[in-house]
Amino acid sequence: MSAPATASISKRFAASAERVFDAWLDPHWLGRWMFGPAVRDEQIVRLTADARVGGQFSFVVDRGGTIVDHVGEYLALERPRRLVFTWATRDTLPATSKVTVLIEPLGETACHLTLHHEMAPEWAAFADRAAASWQKMADALERALSS
Repeated sequence: MSAPATASISKRFAASAERVFDAWLDPHWLGRWMFGPAVRDEQIVRLTADARVGGQFSFVVDRGGTIVDHVGEYLALERPRRLVFTWATRDTLPATSKVTVLIEPLGETACHLTLHHEMAPEWAAFADRAAASWQKMADALERALSS
């Protein structure tokens, strides 16, 4: 059996751990940094999140006429330090991957985020691209938090 493929990033934020954690669960905030024209050439169709362990999310975007529905389930929500969720697009279900976000508070106005995206071994060639995409989103989150 092959080891899972992993994409990892880390980033320091000039914002409290609570603000960064909450930005992962609020559809309004997700539309400011994870999806939409601030991140890539796409339009947000619908962002919904039932932010509780066992709750589902669906993030639907239009990328040049192609509708992409990112779906997942929250596996762990430990505010403000850790969240874990499954990640897939509706067209690849039932195959999912797992994302773990760790947030280390650095006082009241700063924190350090580490993200690990664990994918099936057959996605190994996609790991670098996934890491670049997560880094781009983390940079957009930093901009959203500072505006």
